[in-house]
Amino acid sequence: MREVLIITEPEKVKVLSDETRFKILQLLRQRPMTIWELSMELGKDRTTIYRHIKMLESAGLVEELEAHGNERVYARTARLFLIKVAADESVEEFRQAYLQVEAKKLVQILEKAGLKIKDKNALEKLAKEVLNEIELKSQPIIKKISQADIELTEIELFHLLNMLVFLQSCELCEKAKEAKRLLEF
Repeated sequence: MREVLIITEPEKVKVLSDETRFKILQLLRQRPMTIWELSMELGKDRTTIYRHIKMLESAGLVEELEAHGNERVYARTARLFLIKVAADESVEEFRQAYLQVEAKKLVQILEKAGLKIKDKNALEKLAKEVLNEIELKSQPIIKKISQADIELTEIELFHLLNMLVFLQSCELCEKAKEAKRLLEF
């Protein structure tokens, strides 16, 4: 299993945009599982889970590890998936919803860390805008890395993402000032 898989193809993002398939990947992050185990966890029949597993498998997101009689054990193909798809009508709704969830999580992390937030909604909106801008402007570099089939470790991914933000830091100065205004350190 790879540590990081960069997903740049809109077709693969469409596979991920289904709630059941997304939940299957979350469960498989904990450990490899059989169709039966997944169906019990999700409260869905085995044929439904099998159909979703096959879609995930054909997209290269899960793989069969082994067989136990009639049961097959499935696992993710990577511990982490980095989803970076250029703006595409078919995935834009999913991408925007995903960015909104992530922006909200970032604000919650700052709150849990004890930072005082003056306007939570404004900071969430700003975080979403910044994430969107960084993601869109990083596409050419991330696509090249993906096409070169470079295997990244988690720490290498962390450093790569920091570098991508750094490359855009001057363009984001006004938004950084706004974020500082919304936070009390």
